[in-house]
Amino acid sequence: MNHNITLRKIELVTHNVLRLITDKPEGFTFTPGQATEMAIDKDGYKSKKRPFTFTSLPDDKELEFTIKMYPSHNGVTEELGSLKVGDTLIIGDSWGAINYKGPGTFIAGGAGITPFISILKNLKQNDRLDDNRLLFSNKTEQDIIYKSNLESWLGQNVSFNLSEEHNDAYHHGHIDIAYLKQQNLDTSKYVYLCGPPEMEEAIKADVFALGLKRDHLVMEA
Repeated sequence: MNHNITLRKIELVTHNVLRLITDKPEGFTFTPGQATEMAIDKDGYKSKKRPFTFTSLPDDKELEFTIKMYPSHNGVTEELGSLKVGDTLIIGDSWGAINYKGPGTFIAGGAGITPFISILKNLKQNDRLDDNRLLFSNKTEQDIIYKSNLESWLGQNVSFNLSEEHNDAYHHGHIDIAYLKQQNLDTSKYVYLCGPPEMEEAIKADVFALGLKRDHLVMEA
């Protein structure tokens, strides 16, 4: 089922990441970590649906989306950057396999943090964050989405990793099996994983090699 939603606020949260606030259809529900298919209600874009994750909470009165803009041949995310308050978007129902099952380690790459934002917000709201960690990989410091929020929520339980920038404040390199060992990954708990496909495949193999049970890995199907 499609729903038309009106854009109420749009702002940049990093140099290439947008935060959209829209109204919320009556009776619309989702679980933290879920996404929807979204299209822009403009000629040439209505049929170009793309998956975007909710970064608001299910009981919020408005919907929030945190979206990284990628230059591409179809320009959908770039077109989002030209939207104005009052414009209309089209979304479908909520879907997605990423949801909170219990304490563990969240591993995100770039925009892969977005399904975890709503989950972490929800855990914070319910005072259940203490037994969870976040390992978050980005190319450079300026690419880190909601850095101050994540530090405020997780304190010492968040570790940032930069793959293309040397900065003494952060680990340099990719999240690999050596890094996971260094971080003392607890494979008796859940691992939540979201990032670029090649990162997901590599880390999936690494966490299983370290002894994680297959039913303890939570990622999009």
